[in-house]
Amino acid sequence: MNPRHSALALLVAVLWGVNFVAIDLGLHPDGAEMPPLLFVAMRFTLVVLPCIFFIRKPEVGWKAIIGVGLFMSAGQFGLLYLAMALGMPAGLASLVLQAQVLLTVLLAAGFLGERPSRRQFAGVVLGVAGLAVVAVGRSLVAPVLPLMIVLAAALSWAAGNIVARKAKAASGLGLVVWSGAVVPLPLLGLSLLVDGPAAVSQALLEVQPVTLVSALYTAIFGSLVGYGIWNRLLGLYPSSAVVPFTLLVPVVGMTTAWLVLGEVPTPAEVTGGLLLLAGVATAVLRPWKFRRRDSRPRAQRRGEVRAGGRPEDVAGDLAGDLAGDLAAAFPPAEDAGRLRPEDATRGAGTRAD
Repeated sequence: MNPRHSALALLVAVLWGVNFVAIDLGLHPDGAEMPPLLFVAMRFTLVVLPCIFFIRKPEVGWKAIIGVGLFMSAGQFGLLYLAMALGMPAGLASLVLQAQVLLTVLLAAGFLGERPSRRQFAGVVLGVAGLAVVAVGRSLVAPVLPLMIVLAAALSWAAGNIVARKAKAASGLGLVVWSGAVVPLPLLGLSLLVDGPAAVSQALLEVQPVTLVSALYTAIFGSLVGYGIWNRLLGLYPSSAVVPFTLLVPVVGMTTAWLVLGEVPTPAEVTGGLLLLAGVATAVLRPWKFRRRDSRPRAQRRGEVRAGGRPEDVAGDLAGDLAGDLAAAFPPAEDAGRLRPEDATRGAGTRAD
């Protein structure tokens, strides 16, 4: 994965890490309890409306759209919110959910024929070792049932990753919005069945401001921005190259939970977090290659490239690159769903680093 897309994947990890604290605050506003399945339905209603009226349906089949909606959205978040409502700590939830990393690599090998390189495999193993260290340090304080529910959410996320990877949608944002339409009505129906009409009505009438802010954050930054970039990257690279970045999510999530919710990390959590960072670096970063810096002005070097010079000698402007990638990840409404020729070439020719 090139540095520009690596930076975007890192941004997603930060947004998703903070997401867990936002969910916890929304589920437990001022001591009250928000029905978890209703909360997920609220989140994806905000994801879909009004975006679906301005963003074209991605050029993928309805099976892919429904599959992503059921696995990556309804299944993952329905189970995650339920587990957190039952007492799963936000920081620990951000950790356990990353079991999807190994599950995605295994499912990709079985269903897509993607074989990770030795270095990527070593990075995933190191990252999983870090997860194990943190999990052991927190296992005594985590109820068993919420823990198992989060693991089920991890499996649902992994299945959604495979569906999104196979679909290779040109518009990651379009896939997020249109697949999100699968979520609200089924989860609202489940909430009415599980919590009862009276509890659902009361929750909607007495919704707290912190719950609304939480729903907006999770919808905009967790889903529209985060999954818009994520699905785009899965369409360009093998799962084994993209997924290891999510090993950073529990580091961000546990740090945010410490600062906001007072969940103080233990020495085991700190040690595990360092292993996670090492695993990500091993899996997704290329070995450093030192070369003598070209001291000529950038304009002169760019002119050399146009005249037939070597492109690898040109130092790109990171801010401009990121702006270009964000524009590619979030195309204008009239361009959503269109696959540019250069994207098709890159997607077809990309291999794991």
